[in-house]
Amino acid sequence: MAAALSRALKLPGKKGSELGEYDPLTQADSDDESEEDDLVLNYPRNGLGRDTCLGTAPSKLRGSRSARIRAKDGTQEEEEDEEEDEWREQLPSKSRQDRGDMKGMQYWSHRESSRDRMGGGGAGSLGGAGLGVHSTDLELKRLRMKNVIRSAFFLVPVVCATVLVLLCAFLIPCRKGEMERKPQWERALGDAGGLTPHALALWDVDGDSVEDVLLGVTEWTNDTHPTQRNKLHSVVVLSAASGRMLWRKPMAEPVMYVQCGLQHGSQRPAACLLISKSLLMAVNSSTGKNLSSVQLKNIESQAVLLPDVQGDGVPDLLIATLPADEALDLSLSLISGLTGEQIGRPVPFHLFGQGKLTGPLLHQTEKGAYYILFGLGSVEAISLRDIYTRATDKAQLSPALKVKDSLWEKLKNTSTSFVHIYRGSEGVEFLLPFVAGFGNNHNNLDPVSNLNTTRSDWVLVYGSSSSKLSVIKQKDIHKTWTWTSSKLIQSQPSLGHFNDDGVLDLFFQHSSNGVMEAQVIDGANGQPLWSAQFVCPHLVLETSAISTTTGQSVFLFWASHPIRTQKNGTRTTVAPGVAAAEPFIRNLFLLHPAYPTILLQLSSTTDTAVTSAVSYQEHQKDATYVTVSSRPTTDSEFGAHIVKSMSLRSAIAKGQIVIVGESNKPGGPVKPGVFEVNKFFSRLTFRPQVSRGGTNRGAPARLKATGRSALQRH
Repeated sequence: MAAALSRALKLPGKKGSELGEYDPLTQADSDDESEEDDLVLNYPRNGLGRDTCLGTAPSKLRGSRSARIRAKDGTQEEEEDEEEDEWREQLPSKSRQDRGDMKGMQYWSHRESSRDRMGGGGAGSLGGAGLGVHSTDLELKRLRMKNVIRSAFFLVPVVCATVLVLLCAFLIPCRKGEMERKPQWERALGDAGGLTPHALALWDVDGDSVEDVLLGVTEWTNDTHPTQRNKLHSVVVLSAASGRMLWRKPMAEPVMYVQCGLQHGSQRPAACLLISKSLLMAVNSSTGKNLSSVQLKNIESQAVLLPDVQGDGVPDLLIATLPADEALDLSLSLISGLTGEQIGRPVPFHLFGQGKLTGPLLHQTEKGAYYILFGLGSVEAISLRDIYTRATDKAQLSPALKVKDSLWEKLKNTSTSFVHIYRGSEGVEFLLPFVAGFGNNHNNLDPVSNLNTTRSDWVLVYGSSSSKLSVIKQKDIHKTWTWTSSKLIQSQPSLGHFNDDGVLDLFFQHSSNGVMEAQVIDGANGQPLWSAQFVCPHLVLETSAISTTTGQSVFLFWASHPIRTQKNGTRTTVAPGVAAAEPFIRNLFLLHPAYPTILLQLSSTTDTAVTSAVSYQEHQKDATYVTVSSRPTTDSEFGAHIVKSMSLRSAIAKGQIVIVGESNKPGGPVKPGVFEVNKFFSRLTFRPQVSRGGTNRGAPARLKATGRSALQRH
């Protein structure tokens, strides 16, 4: 160690090479030194000698070989170890690399001070060493500050993002969780009041993106004397998640129709219409608060959403009335969508015919002209322009009423101003647009639900002793095809995709002699595609068609036990003896075109379902099936009024397979196994109905399920 220091420092007063110069003799001698010398050279001493704290070398010669030999003595080694420990204590926090850097800086500082000392100054050594140490401390401080800033720039965004995630995950309530926990519920609402269908609509009232249930209810008071009991009429709103009541609106009369989605002026959220026999009332859909009302006489129809006929920028409404003392004079009244008041006066029409009221429906021709379809046992069309002119006596028309269609004007009867859609000896039972989802959505008043329904062809069901079903082209009012049944069609057909030709097919039920038959007719040509027979359940209820993500539709309908035809021609029920059992067991069946010989039984009950509707849940790719049933009870002569909501995917997972037939086609598919069928239905998911109507039936236009579905009352 002494030899190394003698090479690094120049003793004062002795001639020799300058500090730091290469000495070949000393370098050669150093090759034979011990490992201790190498270690000493590898550890810096801040440019100072071991024997002085100011960096001046001792008077003894350290570069001689004798000094190096003496360094090997035991006493000298102990002194060097003590000096080594003292040097380590002075720099406890320095790394080896930092100490190496400091050695280089202080070495050159000490070299300069040595040169100054040879020129006559001794203070330069102390100043040079102090400057080097101070410069190193500044660099270390800057490095630490830079590391702190870098860490802050990294940690602050990470902490902010973590806090935001925790806030969203734990502090913001999830309003859809209740629906996922309770896929189905059941609620009793007083007396059923018979088997009359109830006003039913589905609309998102509480803003949770799931459609709630709006229902017209008639109950009896709880007076002890039966002669003093009175009927109470109201509209109740039930949460789709749990069935709890959101609000109730008392009414003076039974509510016939509930329709939601009307943008009542600047009112947000949308309004709902409550329609009774003599009152049309608009209420806030979230609270039930009155917005407007208009008194009319003998209301017979739902409200029809019209374009803006007043020019105030708000769509208007039309409703039909049929006075009892003038049975053949049907009147159409215009209602302002902005104020809720009647526009002008009712416009009466003398109709040649009698029977069930048809319509009214709004139709827009290819040229953009608007017509209203209505009738009693027949179907007539009259220009909306003529209705507005006769109601208000105004010659000034809004842009929506100025358009004329020359083709339809040629079809107009000059004496009555009617365009005859259908007039025959057999009365019309049903008239509906040839679009998907109409049966469950058409009484909503939002523009999305009415998309494509005004530009489609029509499905016409008519007949007295037998039923005929036709599709009429809206372009030239000619029938595309006609299908005839020997049995009466009792419910409005549902439209869905049974085959893969891209044209909607028709599902309906008809019955006679105690046998009910469910049937699917090809919408392209009127040919039968599927049929099955059931024990007649004394039930008339509209069926439902729901689109799936595979492109085909599933069909939901209520029926009793299926009847199977054996090979010898005899017919038996699936459960022998149940046909004569009372009360009837009614089942909710699901039919999928992929397995036409199989039905999935979703539920079974002795209740009599009178009204139903389907709601779509986009976030879960699911559908909710809502039914209103009459349940007989022992303590009430009127029975209970039951509202039930059921998740279809949950019901499918628990459904039972029912075989209704065998494939008659030679070389047809082998009878599927239970595992295969269960696997198929477990993967079944739903989507909003694909609307195909009018001239663009081959190109589907998807309807956004913003929302809002409801069921027409029959």
